[in-house]
Amino acid sequence: MHNLILASSSPRRKELLENLQLQFITSSSEVDESFESGLPPEKVVMELAQRKAAAVFREYPDSYVIGSDTIVSADGEILGKPKDKAEAFQMLRQLSGKSHKVYTGVSIIAPETSVAFYEKTEVVFWELSDEEINWYVQSGEPFDKAGSYGIQGLGSMFVKQIFGDYFAVVGLPVSRTIRELKKAGFQLPY
Repeated sequence: MHNLILASSSPRRKELLENLQLQFITSSSEVDESFESGLPPEKVVMELAQRKAAAVFREYPDSYVIGSDTIVSADGEILGKPKDKAEAFQMLRQLSGKSHKVYTGVSIIAPETSVAFYEKTEVVFWELSDEEINWYVQSGEPFDKAGSYGIQGLGSMFVKQIFGDYFAVVGLPVSRTIRELKKAGFQLPY
């Protein structure tokens, strides 16, 4: 039986897989997360997910490796993780009172096959005051999250509506990932 490896250090992705009662280990590697400007968001997330999965697959060539990446797209601009408080504030101000799209790409690499896909979810924010944004930035939550917010944490209070896969916004579209693992030949316990 092949091992399952999550190519991520994200506690959110780890928790999502643990919730499915799957046996897996995590292993992340440093990969270049830069991308060519002008690429569509779906291509960016699939490319970054593939880089992460491929780097870990080189270490575990007999395993099924899942790589994933999430970005936010607003006003035609890709928003990654903020570099500092000022950038986090600016991103949240940009998302305030508007709709944006969250793209999560997934790459599954196994000994005999590989697949890459993405999910796109639309998220609508309430209008945010500067006080709300400053309070949230001071909480520290925005700094390891695309678009400067975590839908599963304190950032949930900003979300007015969501259209699509909630778990993709958290960082891993679990339902689609399970189905793609099964199609790739991974033996699920159920």
